[in-house]
Amino acid sequence: MKKLFIGLLVIIVVFVLLLYWSLSSTDMQFKRNELINIDSVESINFKDYDSVMVAASTLYDADEIKRLMQGEHYRKVWAAPVKVPVVFLDTLFGGVTIIEEGGGKQTHSLKLKADNGVLYTLRSINKDPQPLIPEFAKTLGIENIIVDGISAQHPYGALLAAKLSEAIDVLHTNPKVVFLPKQEQLKSFNAKFGNRIFLLEYETESDVNWTDYTNIIKIVDSEDLQQLKLEHGTNLNIDKQLLIRARLFDFLIGDWDRHSKQWGWAVQQRADKYLAIPIAGDRDNAFFDTDGIIPSILSNKNVVPELRPFEDDIDFLEGLVYPFDRYFLLNSPEELFVTEALHLQMVLTDDVIDEALSVWPTNIVDLSGKEITAKIKSRRDKLLEYAKGFKQEIDRQGQLDDHLKGSEDLNLPAHLKQCFDCEP
Repeated sequence: MKKLFIGLLVIIVVFVLLLYWSLSSTDMQFKRNELINIDSVESINFKDYDSVMVAASTLYDADEIKRLMQGEHYRKVWAAPVKVPVVFLDTLFGGVTIIEEGGGKQTHSLKLKADNGVLYTLRSINKDPQPLIPEFAKTLGIENIIVDGISAQHPYGALLAAKLSEAIDVLHTNPKVVFLPKQEQLKSFNAKFGNRIFLLEYETESDVNWTDYTNIIKIVDSEDLQQLKLEHGTNLNIDKQLLIRARLFDFLIGDWDRHSKQWGWAVQQRADKYLAIPIAGDRDNAFFDTDGIIPSILSNKNVVPELRPFEDDIDFLEGLVYPFDRYFLLNSPEELFVTEALHLQMVLTDDVIDEALSVWPTNIVDLSGKEITAKIKSRRDKLLEYAKGFKQEIDRQGQLDDHLKGSEDLNLPAHLKQCFDCEP
């Protein structure tokens, strides 16, 4: 027993030493992209350039110990140079106006409005995790675990997700990578947003229809959709078939972060009735790749069950079912889940998946393309099983007990808090 205790103590000590070794490589919590072959960014006139070579971030460079403890992730992809178009707000889409600064806990963003009324957003590819770092992590000096965890996100995953979405007719926000130089139009936002790369994409709420669908009266977020449901009652429904397709697609690409704030709805008028068509936004966590000792511990289903790694197989489907699913899909027949799984298996052939990699530069494909497409294909082949399990888990968890995220301030009747089509 004494030898066992000593052995366990030695393991703990070695683990702690390796942990702090891995954390010692940098004390930085945020770092911008790096321009390639440009020595003085402040003196250059970007008006003379239509594109630049840029690396998303070298913050995630790591030695062997760090890779062992915190994982390989997409470190090489983050540091790889890519060619990115340069944009100026006074000429973008004929000229855009900054509406407001936005962003979630990690993402810096600017909402833009074009002259035709279409809303766009610039979402930072570099993430700022400082708001997510708890005080105990700072006290223990382990905040780099959270900072470095961003390297598990693929900086260009949203592009591949969008390309595949087109193949299955799921609406997306049409993201493009752009470089935004410092410029007069940014005004007070220059310091925070100038000389950075962003995803430029449509907003998931708009009074102007930017989709290919006809008779769209507006594009709304989930909270406003609930408000419309109050007004129109049974005359407003969602396209459950397309939502199930979109959610099963999330399973294929390993996007585990799909709460209600990450969806928009294109509301289509059909005579005196309305149909809300889902729009998937915010693909930061598509293809989320966790390995290494620390991330593997954190992503264990008994530690952080909703943090699901992108592997060949889904080993804990329960962690992928959100209150969003229970709210919008509770009363859906199993046949819809089966039909959509079979449809995705038929449409997303090996060739379609492989050809979608064309949205990435060759060097990014070489670094991560083969591994990602192999996992998508493996998950596709098991999708019917996942679809049935998805339906069963929604039914098992049942109606919501509280407001859907983002709608806490709405004065909803009890039945509309429980699910979108629950009866009064």
